[in-house]
Amino acid sequence: MSINWFPGHMAAFVKDAKKALADHDVVVEVLDARCPMASANPLVETLRKQRQRPCLKVLNKADLADPAVTQAWLAFFNAQKNVTAIALSCKKPGEAAKVVAAARKIAPHRNDNFKPLRMLVMGVPNVGKSTLINALLKKRAAKVGDEPAVTKALHRYELSSEVSLSDTPGLMWPKIEQESAGLMLAASHIIGTRAYHESDAAIYLAGVLLACYPRALAARYNTQAGADSVGVIEAVAARRGYRLKGGEADFEKAAITLLTDYRSGALGRVSLETPASFKAQTASQAPAGNTLES
Repeated sequence: MSINWFPGHMAAFVKDAKKALADHDVVVEVLDARCPMASANPLVETLRKQRQRPCLKVLNKADLADPAVTQAWLAFFNAQKNVTAIALSCKKPGEAAKVVAAARKIAPHRNDNFKPLRMLVMGVPNVGKSTLINALLKKRAAKVGDEPAVTKALHRYELSSEVSLSDTPGLMWPKIEQESAGLMLAASHIIGTRAYHESDAAIYLAGVLLACYPRALAARYNTQAGADSVGVIEAVAARRGYRLKGGEADFEKAAITLLTDYRSGALGRVSLETPASFKAQTASQAPAGNTLES
């Protein structure tokens, strides 16, 4: 199943993003800590490299992600050229301040009080860009919503006379090459619901949870040994009493419940991908003769 979501306002903003990069010192790319590579827009990487801008990758929602996996991702990103990565939850008081401190360290000629630090906040929809900006401003200035693509235009804010930042629309890319990446984005509520079937996203999510977090499933839904992905969702329906007329399990309602529980953290701290799984997936889809860069 192919999942792609590239609304018209996103396509139009690509040109604006190119212009905006010329006026900023650091790209702050906000990622979902539960699926950092799936939520990393290749367009952002291409644009910032064209302008030779350093990148601060912020693994947001770290309080929802598996901490051991997050540490592996930080090591993965911090080994890359002109990239610094930090993990935080911008909903926690004081966490957002880490962003400015980290950006100052990597901004050329901006780690002083003589020239203002100019940060461009980018990323895919619904990863917490606006929440981060509101935390930095200590007020509700950027519009926040639980649906992807709330922000549709660039907005600039002055944190102080020394620091400014710009919020950008959540930006996808025209074609998601890896099916698993699309399903991770769907499960994590990063793309619009019209782009996928919730049952497909839930079946994929159930498979990851069975492989990596079976105890969390058993504790919450009483799943049995040997259950497959469909069986997990049926267990959710049984546990919650979701039935259709005639007694059949309400599969769709149970699928939505599984997605909601994952997104809210009710299943515990869960990560959908690791650097090792990303490398394996990329290698399996690479053309013959290609090698994966470390």
